[in-house]
Amino acid sequence: MTISSRGAATIEEVAAVAGVSRSTVSRVVNGSTAVSAEAREAVQEAIARLNYVPNRAARSLASSVTLAIALVVPEDTTRFFGDPFFAAIVSGINSVIRDSDYVLNLLIASDDAGEKMTSYVRGGNVDGAIIVSHHTSDTFIDRIAAAVPVVYGGRPVRERPNDYYIDVDNRAGAADATAHLIAKGRRNIATITGPLTMPAGVDRLDGFHDAMNDAGLTPVGTADGNFTANGGATAMREILDTGVRPDAIFVASDLMARGAMSVLQSSGLRVPEDVAIVGFDDSPVATGVVPQLTTMRQPSFSQGRAMAATLLQILGGEEPTHATIMSTELIDRDSA
Repeated sequence: MTISSRGAATIEEVAAVAGVSRSTVSRVVNGSTAVSAEAREAVQEAIARLNYVPNRAARSLASSVTLAIALVVPEDTTRFFGDPFFAAIVSGINSVIRDSDYVLNLLIASDDAGEKMTSYVRGGNVDGAIIVSHHTSDTFIDRIAAAVPVVYGGRPVRERPNDYYIDVDNRAGAADATAHLIAKGRRNIATITGPLTMPAGVDRLDGFHDAMNDAGLTPVGTADGNFTANGGATAMREILDTGVRPDAIFVASDLMARGAMSVLQSSGLRVPEDVAIVGFDDSPVATGVVPQLTTMRQPSFSQGRAMAATLLQILGGEEPTHATIMSTELIDRDSA
């Protein structure tokens, strides 16, 4: 089939490439569930291949702006509302958006694989998007990024030269946290990681290994806690069940550290006397546990502000810095 030479693919061309009817393409674009999984996949692949943008979006881009920005969060609602990190990020974003002409739309992917929000964004309802907490499996964000300007919170999972993102130096922060435990005389050190499908999870694990290697130490345990309190508790049990008791743990988020501490204490182990812990975030969780948590502070509110400011610059026709990396800071309390 010959694709239109006008530059913009049509719905008919998408239908032809996908091998479905025009109405099926329309249903997929508009988020209808009355489409088979096979047809939906074929249409999505054709849309990505042709970089098709629905006509409503094209008309909007050609004639006006929506004055709306989407905050896209590929997480379920329990994770979003249960993690103080997101509250700080949204607060920072909103502190910039409220002084502009734009409104902020929150789109939580939940369990729909992002299809509904992808159709919404590509349907011309927003001028740009901020995407936070994305995983390697969240391929739908590529279709969003093909339709509107995007700023990522954290290094993108499939980083491209022209991407814009705001991140913290997760690797250096994790190395500093682990080095703090080593400086306290701890040698049998384990770690509880975030999901390794996320750049932050990978970078914090790499930083842990950097400090351990520099000290000539071998980790005594590693478990994934999924950046949740329950996950941290489960990971802590996995480490203890190996029969090798660590004398210190670097935990890649405060929420996971809270879960880990509860398991240690219920097992009769004292923090920090028996097992020292350093977390990551310096969220309100850090001061809500006993003993209060030594942790790496990341400037989440400032991250949110920088994400929003960067997107507004792009929408205003400016060319901001593509990658902004913020520093972390050790907050020394009572758990290590």
